[in-house]
Amino acid sequence: MKAGNIQNMPDMALIPAGEFEMGDGFASANVNRQPVHTVHLDAFYIDQYPVTIKQYREFLYATGHRPPDWDKVAGYFPVKEQSPMIYVSWHDAMAYASWAGKRLPTEAEWEKAARGGLSGKKYPWGNSIDETKANYNNNIWNGRVKGEGRHGTTTPVGSYPPNGYGLYDMAGNVWEWCLDEYREQYYLASPERNPIAGCKSVTELVQSREYVRTLRVLRGGSWGIALYNNLLEIAARFYFYPTYPNVYTGFRCVKPFE
Repeated sequence: MKAGNIQNMPDMALIPAGEFEMGDGFASANVNRQPVHTVHLDAFYIDQYPVTIKQYREFLYATGHRPPDWDKVAGYFPVKEQSPMIYVSWHDAMAYASWAGKRLPTEAEWEKAARGGLSGKKYPWGNSIDETKANYNNNIWNGRVKGEGRHGTTTPVGSYPPNGYGLYDMAGNVWEWCLDEYREQYYLASPERNPIAGCKSVTELVQSREYVRTLRVLRGGSWGIALYNNLLEIAARFYFYPTYPNVYTGFRCVKPFE
């Protein structure tokens, strides 16, 4: 089975079942990315793009879910339909995913998808940083001068080239929520098959989502990430509390292959 776009799952890619090497084996790696370990995942679909403002508005209109602070969103970025949705908490993202008949990815699913079929690389395209392939290093609060291609904001989804699985913005633009609870040394005891931290199963976590209060994993870096802290790299792990919406944070969804 090959990864790729599926006709009955528009704007999603199929990530094939099988093993991959999760984590970071580079000498500069943070301890929370180690050790590198083998993980086997069942096949799943994943959104090609982060969820957009247009898609999130449709969800709000259909459900009456509590809207974000649109003044904050507009205060930092032009509110364009194809811009990634920001200022959503983990709980907001989970509510959207449930409405869409999907869910958030596990941390392992996200990393396998982000690698795009490459093994042991720092970025979705290889080991060398390249500002033509991701929106990063554009923090408008730290006095950086905007250069060519540096927008100081999010960019419309799909503005940069896709990875090997046809996925866009797996590095930069917005951090993306994952299902898992954040545990710094989780990789020391991570199960080999379909791992998820903080719960016995994906199903149990999705069903009890409204009670979740512990830290949740974020992946992918954002438009404001500078390179000194290596947070744009595929294996980089970050976290926020699930009730915390943030200017740097968005999400994409997955769906099991059945």
